[in-house]
Amino acid sequence: MGGQYRITGDKYPRMRRPRRRGRLVVLSAASAAVLGMLGWGTLQLIDVFTGNGDKAAAVASGTGCRTKAAPSPSASRPAAALPEPGAITVNVLNATTRAGLAKKTADELKKRGFRIGDVGNAPERYDKKVKGAGILLGPAAALKTSLPVLAAQFPAAERRTDAAHAGAAVDLIIGDAFTSLATRPAADKALAALTAPEPAPTTKKEKAC
Repeated sequence: MGGQYRITGDKYPRMRRPRRRGRLVVLSAASAAVLGMLGWGTLQLIDVFTGNGDKAAAVASGTGCRTKAAPSPSASRPAAALPEPGAITVNVLNATTRAGLAKKTADELKKRGFRIGDVGNAPERYDKKVKGAGILLGPAAALKTSLPVLAAQFPAAERRTDAAHAGAAVDLIIGDAFTSLATRPAADKALAALTAPEPAPTTKKEKAC
């Protein structure tokens, strides 16, 4: 073979890939794997310290539900203490032009256990001026004590309180629309309802997811 370059002898150089380049590739891959592991571990630590891991676990397991209170009927509350009819004094006053109503009504209330005070005509401020069935009038303290008990006998009457009302007695003022007191059974039933224990609302916890 002619020319400027000639190969002499019976040995030829072998063409090999440099080993240094292969080592660099292996080292690069290993470094990348190590960096990846370090990054993943760092993220896990951040999740632990910030609580994100707990939130994810709670959502996955379904234990992240909130509890709320819901009312449910349970035990009963004692009824308000009301006076017995025998502890209530009633003044029976007639504001109508019909004679004898005060006496007749007072006699019936006495049979039902009430104490009777004055019986007669209504004072001028009420005489012939009560168009309804009647008025139950007493001091402010009677609003939740004596008046409800008396109203069980005369449910059609209007209840009023007067701070200037003298004494603890209550007035039953008969009006133009009066016909009669409630029947004895109806009055007893209404009185029993007043003294019955009231159901007290209680709360129970419910989960809201």
